[in-house]
Amino acid sequence: MTARIERPLSPHMQVYRWTLTMALSIVHRATGIALYVGTLLLVWWLVAAASGPAAYANVQAFTGSIIGRLIVFGYTWALMHHMLSGIRHFVWDLGYGFKANEREALTWGALIGGIVLTVLIWIIAYMIGGGR
Repeated sequence: MTARIERPLSPHMQVYRWTLTMALSIVHRATGIALYVGTLLLVWWLVAAASGPAAYANVQAFTGSIIGRLIVFGYTWALMHHMLSGIRHFVWDLGYGFKANEREALTWGALIGGIVLTVLIWIIAYMIGGGR
């Protein structure tokens, strides 16, 4: 009979020192889930637009409310952040950006870029009249 070999357990998250790269990789997964939920809102809007003025007015009333605008703003940020983090992961898949300074630059770029693009999209939307 063979003796059972005791192997070390995988370390828990408390063992690792949290880094921005680690946190944003987790946020990337969370924004992917949020995009699934937010896409239901997009489908609701499209179905309402096809259903007629009354259904469309209901969706517009919801998305025009404070809660609705916060949800749509969050959806916009999730989309922009997920896109930029996806590009970051793609760069890594190509074999680039693994040095500590490159990894940090890509991570900060995804974080700041997601926020900047979200705000820029909303500013442009309000400038062309979408925020009335």
